[in-house]
Amino acid sequence: MDQQELEQLQERVTQASAWIPRITEEMSKVVIGQQYLVKRLLIGLLSDGHVLLEGVPGLAKTTTIKALANTIHGNFRRIQFTPDLLPSDIVGTLIYNSETREYVAKKGPIFANVILADEINRAPAKVQSALLEAMQEHQVTLGDTTYPLPEPFLVLATQNPVEQEGTYPLPEAQVDRFMLKVVVDYGTLDEEIRIMEIMGTSGAKPKAEPVVDLDTILGLRTLCDRIYVDAELKNYIARLVFATRNPETVDPKLKGLIRYGASPRATINLVLACRTHAFLEGRAYATPFDVRSIALDILRHRLLRTYEAEAEDVSSEQLVNWILDKVPVP
Repeated sequence: MDQQELEQLQERVTQASAWIPRITEEMSKVVIGQQYLVKRLLIGLLSDGHVLLEGVPGLAKTTTIKALANTIHGNFRRIQFTPDLLPSDIVGTLIYNSETREYVAKKGPIFANVILADEINRAPAKVQSALLEAMQEHQVTLGDTTYPLPEPFLVLATQNPVEQEGTYPLPEAQVDRFMLKVVVDYGTLDEEIRIMEIMGTSGAKPKAEPVVDLDTILGLRTLCDRIYVDAELKNYIARLVFATRNPETVDPKLKGLIRYGASPRATINLVLACRTHAFLEGRAYATPFDVRSIALDILRHRLLRTYEAEAEDVSSEQLVNWILDKVPVP
């Protein structure tokens, strides 16, 4: 990409990114603080990537997802995952019509633009596997017919890391389908006071209003795909992911701590997410800052620690940060 093309792209990015403050402004009516979480949800939305949120109850995970869905002129569905949930409760089923003597497809709640999979780790393996085709292929098969899901299609899932009774570990194949895993933490004291002032009444609560339509979202996705990524930066991304598979090449102390590293899907997601991060920053080009800003959320759920790492209480987050510190930045 030459200088003139980059300048033209920068002009388009500057104009298009004017939508972002409007979305965040509407969400801020409902969500106090949690700017890190809001930005990650926007990255998932504009990168066509699903997001897994992990945090203790009461941190506005569900509220934030609902607020994002409300800012979009699209369909939103919440699915409460429970141990007795069936695959047909999500994707739908075939119903026999006695008058026409034919089976008719009854589509499930998965046929929406934004899906809130609340407490996703409370459903058994059959239900989790029912999501795989939808999340990866954006389609659902009922009987002999395959039905495309509406675009944009985004799964935003939550899970509680504290209460483990009645939960099922997510299959690694499904965890890898999530572009980002975001760990949600408590806000500041000032934010807590604002939450109390705004939400601590029995009156009507504020609500985010729609500000952007689906065609605009799809257009922003196309623009994000055009964000310039230099060959050196692509090489840096590849070296980061490669280091998770061969950690001893960047630091001998990491040997024996990672059982399995990140898959090639992590490489793809990292370059997509860093493009979108650059767009949200108002730039037509990506930098190492974008990669390092988003790498932890891309990689933390894709590393499988060894028993040695677990015994030494070395977390996946520590391993990712260790690799980020050791791999040379271009």
